Amino acid sequence: MKILVINCGSSSLKYQLIDMSTEEVMAIGLAERIGIEGSRVKHKANGKEKVYSDYLATHKEAINTVLSALIDPEVGAIKSLEEVDAIGHRVVHGGEKFATSVIITDEVVKAIDDCAELAPLHNPPNIIGINACKELLPNVPMVGVFDTAFHQTMPEESFVYPLPYEMYEELGVRRYGFHGTSHKFVSERLAELTGKDLKDMKVITCHLGNGASLAAIKDGKVLDTSMGLTPLEGLVMGTRCGDIDPAIVTFLMDKKGLSTAEMNNIMNKKSGVLGISGLSSDFRDLENAANDGNKRAKLALDKFTFIVKKYIGAYTAVMDGVDAMVFTAGLGENSGVARKDICDGLKFLGIEIDDEKNGKRGEEIEISTPNSKVKVFVIPTNEELMIARDTKELIK
Repeated sequence: MKILVINCGSSSLKYQLIDMSTEEVMAIGLAERIGIEGSRVKHKANGKEKVYSDYLATHKEAINTVLSALIDPEVGAIKSLEEVDAIGHRVVHGGEKFATSVIITDEVVKAIDDCAELAPLHNPPNIIGINACKELLPNVPMVGVFDTAFHQTMPEESFVYPLPYEMYEELGVRRYGFHGTSHKFVSERLAELTGKDLKDMKVITCHLGNGASLAAIKDGKVLDTSMGLTPLEGLVMGTRCGDIDPAIVTFLMDKKGLSTAEMNNIMNKKSGVLGISGLSSDFRDLENAANDGNKRAKLALDKFTFIVKKYIGAYTAVMDGVDAMVFTAGLGENSGVARKDICDGLKFLGIEIDDEKNGKRGEEIEISTPNSKVKVFVIPTNEELMIARDTKELIK
């Protein structure tokens, strides 16, 4: 079975074609700057690369170019589009309607659209990608895989906010959590690596990148996760503020005369480590600047690790212990410095890190010592493969 995985952003589209008999990636690529001058599709297959630089006015045109690339005689991965057995779509927000992946129908598309106000930057382009594939490949079944689905096992005391309860009943204001596909993939992979059943483990997964979240997974279910109604809550991130006193919002709006949109833009795009450092949202830039003596860059990094450790401590408490931790995503997979700084503050848990192993970048590896009471792993995430696996199971 060959499955095409589609991940539509507002002006971009990532894709992979995966042969599920071997889980081999047959083709991978990125369409970028959709609807903007300079748009292009970068495609890789069979050890060859090709860039399609025609202007892409819409996501439909981008997907059409992707499909043409897949059967390109020069760099294609298949001879005919009839070889595509199914399409798996990443969908960011499924609300409470979807606790698992589902086969996409008109009713499912409507439900995704109903959740768009909770993820206005993500769900609309997800729908555009679904509709484009439906038009271009009308006979190919499609599956929606939701970032929020894995977190739907959270108990009510975890997901409910201390607001008037009717705000949850009427408007769905509650914790949903995100990065669920990544948290699910690395936790399942952890179980494989340790030879244990996830249902018998207490695990903290740390998805650390420009967007970042943690999840407390107990007995195979999510007990809590750091992102909330939207991806803004939780950790300090690249440009997002994470947890702040909610009164700051109205205080700044009053003092600065800010509109709702302006305040939202500050919290989502001008805050986080960018806001503290005044330099960059890229942790690599901040590490370099901190090494050169930039105090605000160091403060931004210190704030980030402080909050991560704070969440790990809280999650250890609510799970009554922790057996293993996983670092994943761009920063979690590649920055031994960040991992070391976080784990150095967790010695009370009996965590010991092997510095030589921790120096590895982007590798699947256990970085804790044999004496460490908590096993610590780096596991590169693979959301596309997780989407393909869910799609395969549903289509079968």
